[in-house]
Amino acid sequence: MGKGPGLYTEIGKKARDLLYKDYQTDHKFTLTTSSPTGVAITSAGTKKGELFLADVNTQLKNKNVTTDIKVDTYSNLYTTITVDQPAPGLKAIFSFRAPDQRSGKVELQYLHEYAGISSSIGLTANPIVNLSGVIGTNVLALGTDLSFDTKTGNFTKCNAGLSFSNVDLIASLTLNEKGDSLNASYYHIVNPMTNTAVGAEVTHSFSTNENTITIGTQHALDPLTMVKARVNNAGKASALIQHEWRPRSLITISGEVDTKSIDKSAKVGLALALKP
Repeated sequence: MGKGPGLYTEIGKKARDLLYKDYQTDHKFTLTTSSPTGVAITSAGTKKGELFLADVNTQLKNKNVTTDIKVDTYSNLYTTITVDQPAPGLKAIFSFRAPDQRSGKVELQYLHEYAGISSSIGLTANPIVNLSGVIGTNVLALGTDLSFDTKTGNFTKCNAGLSFSNVDLIASLTLNEKGDSLNASYYHIVNPMTNTAVGAEVTHSFSTNENTITIGTQHALDPLTMVKARVNNAGKASALIQHEWRPRSLITISGEVDTKSIDKSAKVGLALALKP
């Protein structure tokens, strides 16, 4: 475990990654090339049914400044400039999307041994202001995540979370959707030698009185091959296998089946990431 409680986005992240990361039913190809000067170019293409989406991302690093420039299928230009450690524990991020002139945003992140703070503001006449903060340690942390619309004078987001971490387990509890949704998650390392872990997530909606339950597991067959599986109370069961067939190059095959409608064909996804 690292020092400090981290940022609010890290509450429950281990369980979310185990249950949702790398699962997909699309076909995706990613190629990343880099130069000795610190320039990295990543080309990605994704086939979603009959739709094909593509983007090209260029990353440039100069000392503590990282610039990311991405162009997508719809000719949108995304630019993100990150300045790491302009002061101890501080990170500054400036981002915008062209041609949208209202998309500019400035974000500041600050990490301390007993606190993690992130704030952002849109570069418009009536911006949305985001502020999240976590206090505690790397064992126990309490935080909140707020968004305020200066145009309407209303809070558009008001969340709170609690996290407990131990050597082999992480448990979290969050209240989302302005108090309408309660989420509890659990992540437990069964065997660190084989990267075997189990996780679960339970979400309750007070407005609809509905529960969503997802459980999953992961296990490393060998140092280069990982398998994962999950199932939820809606009857959707998913599994994937991911293999690092060469350093930093991954192939992932995943599938999903509706156990309540076996007559329907299973959904299969394929992802290939190459980093020569």
